[in-house]
Amino acid sequence: MRWLRMIVMAFVLPIAWPAAASDLTVKVIGGDGKPVSDAVLTVTRDDPATDSAKPPSDEHAAAATRIIDQKNETFLPYVQVFRPGDSVVFRNSDTTRHHLYSFSPIKSFEFVLRPGESSPALTLDHAGIAAVGCNIHDHMITYLYVSDAESIAVSGPDGQVTLPHLTAGHYTLHLWHPQLHPGRPDIVRAIRIDGNASPEPITMALSLIPDPRLQIDREHLGY
Repeated sequence: MRWLRMIVMAFVLPIAWPAAASDLTVKVIGGDGKPVSDAVLTVTRDDPATDSAKPPSDEHAAAATRIIDQKNETFLPYVQVFRPGDSVVFRNSDTTRHHLYSFSPIKSFEFVLRPGESSPALTLDHAGIAAVGCNIHDHMITYLYVSDAESIAVSGPDGQVTLPHLTAGHYTLHLWHPQLHPGRPDIVRAIRIDGNASPEPITMALSLIPDPRLQIDREHLGY
């Protein structure tokens, strides 16, 4: 009967099921109540998490290479997020030359790209934000947002951001946008995730300065 006892024990031993995880939806709006795109939302956990309650980690995920295009004298996308160790390649899809550069402490560089050319892959080793401009076209700008936060996402045209796989606990949300008023800190909000219920969507509002990409380009004024 020993085999029978072993079968019974197999059914009564405790099983370590993974903790339930929820997706949090955040809507980002401006002072006029309209959706805001290109807002970066990062989330960090404030309380210790057990192994079963930790969100999936991308610590050992392969480094990614992301492309930022230059088309119609515009960097696409306006904001791109990276993990430390990821790389960026700049591509010139315009019919004019671009001289892109950054003086950021996390990565300083410059490339002159003729039509159809792409830059070498540039590795981004450190967390931080790098603003990239064009020395020929003043209105061109893009931002490289490098973060090692547990979760990171960028709002789309509808202003919505989804942060996946958040287990029960206390978290801090940090909201950043390139058009926040200079010198002001990120928007911060504390939240609590209840493992027994899906979190209610939340709304976060930003006060933004005008879009610098809409400034007049002196090159097209003839001087």
